[in-house]
Amino acid sequence: MSSTPLHHARLIFIGGGNMARSLIGGLLQRGHQATAIHVVEPNAPLREALQNDFGVTCHADNSSIYDDADCVLLAVKPQVMRTVCEGLRDKIGKAMLLSVAAGITTKQISEWSGTATVIRCMPNTPALIGAGASGLFADASVSDEQRALASHLLEAVGIARWIDDEARMDIVTALSGSGPAYVFYLVEAMSTAASQLGLDADTARDLAIQTCLGAARMLSESDEPADALRRRVTSPGGTTQAAIESLQANHFTQIIADAISSATERGKTLSATAGG
Repeated sequence: MSSTPLHHARLIFIGGGNMARSLIGGLLQRGHQATAIHVVEPNAPLREALQNDFGVTCHADNSSIYDDADCVLLAVKPQVMRTVCEGLRDKIGKAMLLSVAAGITTKQISEWSGTATVIRCMPNTPALIGAGASGLFADASVSDEQRALASHLLEAVGIARWIDDEARMDIVTALSGSGPAYVFYLVEAMSTAASQLGLDADTARDLAIQTCLGAARMLSESDEPADALRRRVTSPGGTTQAAIESLQANHFTQIIADAISSATERGKTLSATAGG
């Protein structure tokens, strides 16, 4: 791996769904070689779409997996991870495994696959438009070169941050992995409320979306924390203060805390139900 340039690293995706598609698209935009990417996907329409759209090589099953890959990316659901990993035994040589499945630990993947080198990551759906947020964990068996390759893969579709304790990966899943749904729900609620008060539904939706987009950009482009920006736009006695006081009275902060806690616990349950 150390002698292979990152954009020539040989990659195998197990699963050709939305997350694989977003990663492949991002990698190709950053100069990764299409000839170095293979995808194992049993669904024929998905295989054909990936081949036509990206020029990557697709396979119906993993019987043709070659043993000189640098990385095998496990882009499948947690519920089928054990079966997929057990099917990889003795087929991937010295390749590292990179899993995007929520809740499934590196120890479980290693035991099921017989592969010592495993990296766990949690991207999110905005990766589909190059605006993803991913957390990654690797234990001491993963080399610096392999960590660099994992960063290369995830940074192709957004930002990537390394987590030093795997137990915290369930928090990452709850925060950024599930987080886009919270924002979608917020926009849905804001739009509905404005419509019920008499605003045209399409206008309400457009204004809610652009408001969230603009606020997020202000946060990303400012050195100030969220609470400072909030206070700046909350004039004493004004409309924003009335809204914030209503949110506080209805325990908005605790509602969000409970949601993230529930998602975190669900991640732990996925690991437990998958077995050791």
